[in-house]
Amino acid sequence: MTILVTIVALLIVLGVVVFVHELGHFLSARWAGVRVDAFSIGFGPALFKWTDKHGTVWKLSCLPLGGYVSIYGQEDMFNRKKYAQLPDDEKRGHYLSAPAWKQFIIIASGVTMNFILAWFIYTSLFMFQPRLVANSQLPVVGQVIQESVAFNAGVKPGDTIVRIDDAKISNWGELVMAKDLASNRDANVLIVRGEELVSVTLAPAERWGMVADGSKRADPARQGIFRAMYSGARKTYYESKTLVVVLKQMITGERSSKQLGSFITIAEYSGRAMVAGFFTFLSLIALLSVNLGVINLLPLPVLDGGYLLILIIEGITRRKLQGRAMEFVIMLGWLLILALFMYTMWNDISRVFGWN
Repeated sequence: MTILVTIVALLIVLGVVVFVHELGHFLSARWAGVRVDAFSIGFGPALFKWTDKHGTVWKLSCLPLGGYVSIYGQEDMFNRKKYAQLPDDEKRGHYLSAPAWKQFIIIASGVTMNFILAWFIYTSLFMFQPRLVANSQLPVVGQVIQESVAFNAGVKPGDTIVRIDDAKISNWGELVMAKDLASNRDANVLIVRGEELVSVTLAPAERWGMVADGSKRADPARQGIFRAMYSGARKTYYESKTLVVVLKQMITGERSSKQLGSFITIAEYSGRAMVAGFFTFLSLIALLSVNLGVINLLPLPVLDGGYLLILIIEGITRRKLQGRAMEFVIMLGWLLILALFMYTMWNDISRVFGWN
């Protein structure tokens, strides 16, 4: 795999997921009657730009590691006095001229488009390449590690796990997810053993000590459009839930934050996926679109989730959050994002040079 392939793959992946995200903000702003000053893929000086009939400047910029939509007046959301002093003609198309519920839609539309993109791709894959998205490994135990949690609870090779707590288990991936969700408490596990139903309790542990039976696999068939749409939605939800669990475990220290990667990691996976084929590449785009959607929903300042939380608080309290305190919170948010970017870069550099 050449460096050129890796770079091209990274640019395509980031370009697609970022464009779709920003397109959500753009379309909803236009719908709400709010002016959009710029739509940029990448940051920094523009390599190419043109202005449409509505006055929006479309740009392809020289640092294509993200993008943005510049919405007229959004920066004034914590300085309403400035908005109040504007002449009436300058208030037209201003972000604050839209009611709060429309502002909410404008902010939420970015992540919504990311989830829609993932759902659309997963739906297509379930119709044409289900092996790439359907976990075919059945939840059959092939080996139980001696003196492990599973061994001490009485789990045996050949057991089929059908339920963990309230979650129905149909493949090994769902078993792993249910195990992660029950990481801090006992899990009630229902097992099919021959013609018997057996219930055991597995104590919380880093590993339960069960190994899948690699020979027990299903061959997923192509699905019709309506079944594929359902499966695509379920897959999108599953990947979102998985990321939330992983982030929670990193925050609580149950999982190492050294697993976090920067655009270097994305580039490596993108290059491999492109070499592996078109459908594999699509699957990666769907997964990264889900990740972008979930991460942007985190209730942190400068992320979409932070702005949505502010709008919810303002709606409940009937008071507008503004002033220097909010400006400080936003600046703190940017510093936090910068620190996270530097940390993920350090993780990748350390991994590449073997410093870990």
